[in-house]
Amino acid sequence: MTGRIHSFESFGTVDGPGIRFVVFLQGCPLRCQYCHNPDTWGHGGEEHTAEDVAARALRYRNYFGDKGGVTVTGGEPLLQTEFVIELFTILKSKGIHTCVDTSGITFRADDPESVKKHEALLEVTDLFLLDIKHIDEEACKKLTGHSNRNTLVFAEFLSERGKKMWIRQVLVPGLTDSEASLRRTRVFLDKLNTVEKVEVLPYHTLGVVKYEKLGMEYPLKGVEAPTKESVQEAKRILRGEEGDV
Repeated sequence: MTGRIHSFESFGTVDGPGIRFVVFLQGCPLRCQYCHNPDTWGHGGEEHTAEDVAARALRYRNYFGDKGGVTVTGGEPLLQTEFVIELFTILKSKGIHTCVDTSGITFRADDPESVKKHEALLEVTDLFLLDIKHIDEEACKKLTGHSNRNTLVFAEFLSERGKKMWIRQVLVPGLTDSEASLRRTRVFLDKLNTVEKVEVLPYHTLGVVKYEKLGMEYPLKGVEAPTKESVQEAKRILRGEEGDV
């Protein structure tokens, strides 16, 4: 089986535990206003077999060792779930830690085939990095073009099946940083049993140059990065470090 690959990163340090070999898959149904990888949205990329990608990753095993591993991200990697399953099956046979960075947008709880496919993924995935774009459905639609329902249901699906997850929240001033929405997110997280970590990712403008190269207008022109104080406050709320919320 082949997958459409956007790029590789051999020494990732922000996509899961330890040092990671990171595989960026091509394609994404979301149009997040703060996305810094708009070049992963379309159907481009290069075709690679799962065996080829696994072989590339294993060349760096001495670097990531037992504390690191391989992460697939995107784009939205679970647009190519079957490819990820095949890749991770190979990697697990070699004792490699596997991780998926996903929005959960592909999951359909009312579709038996979708449930079956994602259950097969769980069998070969050690950790999920789950991006909660926004806890409010209407705000999520404005922010990404899609509802947050699949994301939240997928989080519950992972929790019910005992799969470890790290929750990720991008903090964008004026869009995702309201105290009310952060507290609602924390209330939702309190319902989950397998959240090991909550990461607050400060919004940045490093992707602006990509929009310019693609001839696209940057959606958040003029929006500044959040202050250190607002990031710390978001962390306190989302991690439940201030008591009951």
